[in-house]
Amino acid sequence: MQTHKNKWYSWLIIFTLIISAGAYTGCDKDEKIDTLIVLKAFGPSPALRGGELRFIGSNLDKVTAVVFQGLTSETTIEVSEIEVVNEREIRVTIPQNAGPGKVTLKTPQGDIQTLTSLTFLEPISISTVSPTTLRAGQILTVKGEYLNLIKKVIFVDNVEVESKDFVSQSREQLQVRVPDEAQTGKIILSNGEEMPIEIYSNEVINIILPTFVEFSPVTVKPGNNINITGTNLDLVAGVKFGGDIIVNEVILNADSTLITVTVPFEAQDDTVKLITKSGLEVKGNKKLITVMPSNLAVSPTIVKNGNTLTIKGKDLDLVASIKFGDIEGQINAKSETEISVIVPETANSKVATLVTFSTKTINTPEFSYVKPKITALSPNSLMAGSELTVSGSDLDLIRKVIFPSAAKSVNVEPSSSISFVVNVPTDATSGIVKFVTVNGTEILSPSELTVTEADIPVITSIPASAKPGQLLVIQGTKLNLVESVIFQNNVKATQFGTRSVTLLEVYVPENAAKGVVTLKLVTFAGKEVDVPITISGTDPIADPSYVFFDFDGKNSWWGSYGSVENDPALSLSGNYFRINQNLPSGWVDFFWRNGQYDLKVDGVTVQEWAVKMDVNVLGGTTMAFKFRLKGSDGDFWAIIPGMENRGGWYTVTIPLTDFKDDNGYGTNILPNVQNITQDFGLATAGDAGFVNMCIDNVRFEKIK
Repeated sequence: MQTHKNKWYSWLIIFTLIISAGAYTGCDKDEKIDTLIVLKAFGPSPALRGGELRFIGSNLDKVTAVVFQGLTSETTIEVSEIEVVNEREIRVTIPQNAGPGKVTLKTPQGDIQTLTSLTFLEPISISTVSPTTLRAGQILTVKGEYLNLIKKVIFVDNVEVESKDFVSQSREQLQVRVPDEAQTGKIILSNGEEMPIEIYSNEVINIILPTFVEFSPVTVKPGNNINITGTNLDLVAGVKFGGDIIVNEVILNADSTLITVTVPFEAQDDTVKLITKSGLEVKGNKKLITVMPSNLAVSPTIVKNGNTLTIKGKDLDLVASIKFGDIEGQINAKSETEISVIVPETANSKVATLVTFSTKTINTPEFSYVKPKITALSPNSLMAGSELTVSGSDLDLIRKVIFPSAAKSVNVEPSSSISFVVNVPTDATSGIVKFVTVNGTEILSPSELTVTEADIPVITSIPASAKPGQLLVIQGTKLNLVESVIFQNNVKATQFGTRSVTLLEVYVPENAAKGVVTLKLVTFAGKEVDVPITISGTDPIADPSYVFFDFDGKNSWWGSYGSVENDPALSLSGNYFRINQNLPSGWVDFFWRNGQYDLKVDGVTVQEWAVKMDVNVLGGTTMAFKFRLKGSDGDFWAIIPGMENRGGWYTVTIPLTDFKDDNGYGTNILPNVQNITQDFGLATAGDAGFVNMCIDNVRFEKIK
């Protein structure tokens, strides 16, 4: 092994040999070194133009010239006046038009280029700006130093002129054409860098604006012209009328002293303004007054709601709308001298208000409304619950009949103007009958109506819905007169609870028709009282093989909201799908499959079949839902109106003819169920809200 001491002696021998060899050849090598021109350093950088640039090295006294980069990449500047300090240092004055870049030394041994670029301190400056008052389109001249570095000239409000659009540019001067958008103020010169150098002018550049002398006529009908006089009107981009309505289409005369412009129909009374191309407003000294309709007359002076009112006058073509109080009438025809308008059914104001396009208003002369006339009540004496015939004129205006002591008024909409029939409430008593018209006017019967007590039951309280097998509790008066209770489809109740004058308890038959149905209470005398009620419950499944979502195996492949549950207290038949959460607006989906997987369509036709699903709404009425059937024929949706809480499960039926394109709002109906080869499933129709409901047994079923 070699020791550290031995290694030291080895290196000593090597260095001795090297020194000996050097001494032997020293003369030839020194001669070569003495004649080689070498650049070791230069500076300063960045430098100032006009200042000295120093070069340090060997034999630099042999340099014949120094070449600088010019202000453009295509030019160079050669300097031959060199100050030789000694053979190791030379100095040159940097030309004023030198640009940043590498510097080259010209020598007898060839060119020597600096390794790094020379950079400059750029003292950009503005000496003068002229003229200081000028108009858009004229040339602005800026003088100063290093203006060749400027990339943009910025006028007030960030109106910029890029260097490519300069009229001319040199180191000491640049010229720009004043843009149309320029406004009075100082200009800014920018070198356009990411963190730019920006230099403001000392002078304010005054941009000449148009002058507004006057306009005529001062009072004008919208749609006609006005003439505006002034100076430098060629600088105007538009005319601004009251209501902030700007008209850009103007006619300018040859010497830019006259503008002709059409007053828009929507112009409001206000001062007229000129809008310059720079966006400034030059205000006139007068208000423009718009002409209003005048010389108004109406016919007939007694008008019937829903009929036509004719308004005559002058300048009626200025009318945009007609209001009867807060209700707008429908204009059927309009000219400069006449308007026909439909009087709204609910109107009751004594005048019609004409609203012009300029939002000014004027009222017509007063008029009145036709009132119904009651000539007879037949019969004049009758039992509560019986039919009453009302005779007279203009009875088609009546919308409500109020009987003495009745808890509720009776809504009517007579189709005849001379008579109509109304059922007298079972709790009505004798007295004057009041009639309320479509516009709220009240009319009294010419004589009292004699009403005897009814011999039929009167219901004061009944649940909105009930389920088969449930005890239905009905409250009222004379319920002891009820002999039988018949559910829709002539299903007669067979089981009862308490039966008294004020209480009737009946069990809903298991085979009672489901949905919104009519319940009949039949008295011992054979008289009937009809009561609407909802019988909740689901339709029987005609063929289980057509069920395509049962959540017991025929499940969802994807969906963003809801989940499968199996609560015995809620279950209809095994598993069911449950939604119990706040749903956002937009796309909200629940259960989906595709590819006709577990979707039996044999024999299913669009005209005869429907999609049915059993639902149990546990919360409030839902927002609208949508069902999707997508395939090779297109994308079809059915809109399902909000589903209500009926106290249990019931069946929702969606005819296949309800499935339409354009997200369910189109006109093309699903043509063929057999071509549903893609997505099928349920989503909301777009509204947000809280939903608490269960869904089961989604199926195809024949309904016709």
